[in-house]
Amino acid sequence: MKLLMSAASPFVRKVRVTLRELDLLDQVQEVAVTTTPLASDPTVVAANPTGKIPALVRASGPAIYDSRVITRFLNDHVGGKLYPQARIWDVLTLEATADAIMDATVAMTYEARFRSEAMQSSDWVEAQWGKASRCIAAIDSRWMSHLNGPLDMGQIAVACALCYVDLRHDSRGWRNGNDTLAEWHSRFMTRDSMKDTEV
Repeated sequence: MKLLMSAASPFVRKVRVTLRELDLLDQVQEVAVTTTPLASDPTVVAANPTGKIPALVRASGPAIYDSRVITRFLNDHVGGKLYPQARIWDVLTLEATADAIMDATVAMTYEARFRSEAMQSSDWVEAQWGKASRCIAAIDSRWMSHLNGPLDMGQIAVACALCYVDLRHDSRGWRNGNDTLAEWHSRFMTRDSMKDTEV
């Protein structure tokens, strides 16, 4: 199998961390591509008609996407424990909350990088940050007992989302007022899978 990817994407990083946590690097080749919202890589488009990464190319069937589909496929592929049935709705909700942080903050990045200055909207950017900051605060106030439990996909997704905020929007200071989450994130970053996928 081949993972079409760009290392800076938080959605890609979530899959790359999953590959390492499930010990699947010998089965999945990571293939770096260059693609943007305005110029999709043809290889990516052939795998995913939206032109978005990540996409997982399989020999046994069509390529699959998006990140949540890929991580669940990989977990099932090896009988992993990242989506435990006993906690499945909590895991999926926490993963969706982390993905919402990624969606909002990637949109902020794209606004600055791919729209002319005259076309950019500071109100729109602040609205996106409002979504992300509310999600971060909700995780800090509601989800810490879950984050401190056995490893699952919710934890991986949250860690990757917060790393992307650090990478592209560090000046926003997401740790302010979210001390418990910040402490958890610092501990989670010591995992080999996180260190190996850092950009």
